[in-house]
Amino acid sequence: MSYQIELITRDGQAFGFACAPGQDVLSAAAAADITLPSQCKRGNCGACHATVTEGAYTLGDHSADALPSGDPRAVLLCRTTPAADLRVAAPYDHSKVLLQPVAERWARIVALETIADDTRRLELQLEPDDANGSAAEFEAGQFVELGLPGSDVRRPFSLANTSNWEGRLEFLIRLRPEGEFSAYLRERAQPGDMLAVHGPQGGFGMIADSLRPRWFVAGGTGLAPVLSMLRRMAEYQEMNDARLFFGVNRASELFMLDALDELQAALPQLRVEVCVREATDEGQGSHSTPVDALAAALAAGGPAPDLYVCGPPAMVSAAQAMAARARVPSAQFVSERFTV
Repeated sequence: MSYQIELITRDGQAFGFACAPGQDVLSAAAAADITLPSQCKRGNCGACHATVTEGAYTLGDHSADALPSGDPRAVLLCRTTPAADLRVAAPYDHSKVLLQPVAERWARIVALETIADDTRRLELQLEPDDANGSAAEFEAGQFVELGLPGSDVRRPFSLANTSNWEGRLEFLIRLRPEGEFSAYLRERAQPGDMLAVHGPQGGFGMIADSLRPRWFVAGGTGLAPVLSMLRRMAEYQEMNDARLFFGVNRASELFMLDALDELQAALPQLRVEVCVREATDEGQGSHSTPVDALAAALAAGGPAPDLYVCGPPAMVSAAQAMAARARVPSAQFVSERFTV
């Protein structure tokens, strides 16, 4: 006996597969050679969240921060075991679903620099392979997992640049006090080192073919996938009205401001508000959080924008609650939570 799962993506494409009793939906998809967006597979990160629209299921132990608020049928597919046939609505387009396992490649460190307190900019160069040549193909907003050679340590990091033929990958990484990958970057990493690259992965990205305003809310290194999406807009000369609310706690944590200036020159319609919660003078940005700035902008009225939010779980939850109060349709709220 098995249960039938029908997963329908945001753009209306359907994927069907069987799920054995006691098996979680994410694993069942993988067994059918369907790789759905996910990350930790332990119920902590929220990358595999979706909404069950029909059918009975059990949702196992998970972090309360991993699920969006206000949706009683929201689930984590890595923690969902069906008790009947299920229909599941996914918050991403079909292009984020892979019909094969996640690709593994190798890349060489070509640049590593400190850009703010405990924040590094890492640039990699992919090694050519038979399937891809040198090309780095991914969608703006996606991430890859980087693995240390000779170790099973793998950590997910969002890409800050856009797809390119040269094989260049750019990351903005906040160093964690106890993190193994952070210790490597802080103490041992050198240009020329080789890292394993698993990806691209993830369902975070822009809503296809939307002409609505695009507003972005980024906390800390949550700026990385937002930069990728804005850079894609610049490359394609997309003229949607665009706003960015970028926030950090202290001025010493600000980074990539030159890149934001370049984007404003390339996208004249883009408005950027830098928010420093503990600002000590007016030149450091507004004394607020990006969610405060979003609330003020939504209160000013106008058409409901597509909202793209990336950062710590508490910031994402606060932005989602604010968007709901402002009557932004839930289908226009796209988020990714950065967890430690």
